Amino acid sequence: MVFKKMLSAFGVGGPSVDTVLTNPNTRPGLTLDGQVNLVGGDAEAAIEQVVIGLVTRVEVEGHDTEYAGTMEFHRMAVSGSLVLAPKQQLSIPFQLPVPWETPITDVYGQRLHGMTMGLRTELAIARAVDKSDLDQVAVHPLPVHERILEAFQRLGFRFKHADLERGHIRGVQQTLPFYQEIEFFASPQYASTIREVELTFVTSQRGVEVILECDKRGGFLSAGHDAFGRYQVAHTDADRVDWAQVVDGWLRETTSRYGSLRSQYGPSHGHGHSRGHGMGGMVAGAALGVAGGMIAGEVIEDAFEGDFGDFGGDE
Repeated sequence: MVFKKMLSAFGVGGPSVDTVLTNPNTRPGLTLDGQVNLVGGDAEAAIEQVVIGLVTRVEVEGHDTEYAGTMEFHRMAVSGSLVLAPKQQLSIPFQLPVPWETPITDVYGQRLHGMTMGLRTELAIARAVDKSDLDQVAVHPLPVHERILEAFQRLGFRFKHADLERGHIRGVQQTLPFYQEIEFFASPQYASTIREVELTFVTSQRGVEVILECDKRGGFLSAGHDAFGRYQVAHTDADRVDWAQVVDGWLRETTSRYGSLRSQYGPSHGHGHSRGHGMGGMVAGAALGVAGGMIAGEVIEDAFEGDFGDFGGDE
């Protein structure tokens, strides 16, 4: 009997949790619907709460290092305390709002190389090992995101990689503790001035703030440097403009800006992740707090490495 109690304390013969999503595909500003299915173990179990949360991989830059960790950035309790009888089956339905700033993981049904996203379910059990379950989630672009990404494709840019950088972009209203960078190789028509472009969307209910970072080629007498542009677009503009023309205008305006941010601010963090608005600022890398009462997601060092499987392809 004592042995059985000890096993139960380590989760053997304890309750199990399995979350089933109605549809793992969603978009920023929509919801993820599903149910958490609990099955009682060998003994009665006191459950303190059932919590679901969105988790993703985030790049974190230190003084001289850069590493990736798993971060939970949005969470919601789906149940308070309850007692689960032996072998009892219980289903708890939920509807989780997806934050507007949630990064895009899939475009045209293809996972963006470098992106991961999952819904983690935690079962907090009194005086025992917590149980968890992880389900893959796909976040698709909103119409305005899709049109801008299409425009880059129409202009001949080739997708390179996407990742999430921990930190805030100065002067931009962010609610999450990271921002997404979608990187492209420059197309031939821009190759004389640009090597690569990094595109960031900071989305809200009203629209999208688009931040461009162009890696400019050096000229005969000048060194290469990063040029920055910031543009506001409304969700309602999605089908109103010729996006290839708009993006081309943004790129030409951004690359024609004079001077180098680095000459003003010193070297960028890591490899070119300074950001700003023209000459106006760069990423406040140290400002890691989260505005608006959101969860300040802690980086959980590789805690869920195994659960992610093949998310995001080979790194």
